[in-house]
Amino acid sequence: MAATTHTVTNQVPPLVGYDVFGADRALSEAVERHLAPGILLQARQELNTLGQAAGSAQVQEWGALANENPPKLRTHDRYGHRIDEVEFHPAWHRLLGHAVTAGLTDAWGRESGHVRRAAGFLVWTQAEAGHGCPLSMTHAAVPALRTDPALAAVWEPLLTSHVYEEGLRPAAEKSGVLFGMGMTEKQGGTDVRSNTTGAERLAADGEYLLTGHKWFCSAPMSDGFLVLAQAPGGLTCFLVPRVLPDGTRNVFAIQRLKDKLGNRSNASSEVEFDGTWARRVGEEGRGVRTIIEMVAATRLDCVVGSAALMRQAVAQAIHHSTHRSAFGGLLIEKPLMRNVLADLALESEAATVLGMRLAAAYDADTEEERAFLRLAVPAAKYWVTKRCTAVVGEALECLGGNGYVEESGMPRLLREAPLNSIWEGSGNVQALDVLRALQREPRALDALLREVGKARGADHRLDGAIKDLLTELADLDGVEARARRIVERMALVLQGSLLVRWAPPEVADAFCASRLGGDWGSAFGTLPHTLDLASVVDRARPTTP
Repeated sequence: MAATTHTVTNQVPPLVGYDVFGADRALSEAVERHLAPGILLQARQELNTLGQAAGSAQVQEWGALANENPPKLRTHDRYGHRIDEVEFHPAWHRLLGHAVTAGLTDAWGRESGHVRRAAGFLVWTQAEAGHGCPLSMTHAAVPALRTDPALAAVWEPLLTSHVYEEGLRPAAEKSGVLFGMGMTEKQGGTDVRSNTTGAERLAADGEYLLTGHKWFCSAPMSDGFLVLAQAPGGLTCFLVPRVLPDGTRNVFAIQRLKDKLGNRSNASSEVEFDGTWARRVGEEGRGVRTIIEMVAATRLDCVVGSAALMRQAVAQAIHHSTHRSAFGGLLIEKPLMRNVLADLALESEAATVLGMRLAAAYDADTEEERAFLRLAVPAAKYWVTKRCTAVVGEALECLGGNGYVEESGMPRLLREAPLNSIWEGSGNVQALDVLRALQREPRALDALLREVGKARGADHRLDGAIKDLLTELADLDGVEARARRIVERMALVLQGSLLVRWAPPEVADAFCASRLGGDWGSAFGTLPHTLDLASVVDRARPTTP
């Protein structure tokens, strides 16, 4: 075939070879806002380095390979011995190793650790989201283990280590470990109090044998797991190591790996316990209270992870529109496409600003900030994770047929998008958790309203939305059926208040006009045409060398 019949023109160059952190103004500004001057320079250098790696062709290839070659379960060795190992493609280990080395499991013990880690998590998971699961749970296990100082002294240095060591060996022989979690069972799912896995006390204090199953056990290749089981005193939290101190394998029978919609690079499993050795964490009968801090930390990662997916999808859409011509000009110059891109950019920036504000609250660790987090985390988890799928789907459409093709990377983002809305409690669970906090912890609402009130008077649409929220909260009639409505308004008001305080005027104006003022349609691309949409899009444009 003659070359003249297949001349390639008007195709968009790949978005590669750029600094994912440095090209994200909303995230860069959040880091500067929430970090003290004394550590800002070092943190920015670390994040720029991580961002350059995330935007490199090599790391993007790792992400593609890890998803094209999903994990495989090896239940037995060639001789018939039970081994219950999960085999990963080398690209998975490279991604995970780079993340651990960059400190993405280390937040609790270093200055402003949560902001630094959240920013890094948002950057790095744009390259590949599946390996974020073990990163998140390893990070989140720390507060649960701190309920037992003796356990924390042994495990916390390994959990927060910047050394990644694959392979199953006794924890004492490793310089760093990963943790997973097993809470849900077939008969109950989110209703963990209906768990049937039993825990039998042994003679040694704090030691038990577990018998039962876990319907969803995340990251089964990990070195240890926090699980819930029924002890004589009620539902209790336990630490289950994969390898016992003497080097023998604990009983941890992996039945199968889940065949999931997305998150293909990550292993999610069903496991059976049959005389499995475990160490109690916290008191008997207080398992939910013990593990709840782990759940809260992973819920924040759901927010940050969804913000990462949105940011990458929006960056791809704007990059495509910057280079693709149609109907006599670049797509980005067309008023209707500009409206769509600006609308998507608003959603992405609002998610980023909110996620980073929550991380800063963890770092502050004051009574006021803890009360704020009690409501803000489930509200943010509910709303941001739900917006993720809509944003990614619309961004994919901006690429047209090219976006529907696997090579674009957009289908992988779209398959990943619903995960965070389901993981660690789906929408109804979050909404009911908000109601529980409103009823039992009045200080939480006071703290949220004080946070929102910092922007009161700056925008009349925000003021009106705050008033409407207070009206909703004052009426408790049919409150459970209205829970989603209340939580949605709570999240939008919080996002609006943060943008009014910290975002450029054109971003705050567009957000308040559409999300709070009602001047918006039912799909993206329906912003008022009188707004400064070009500036909103330009702010979100990923700059490349």
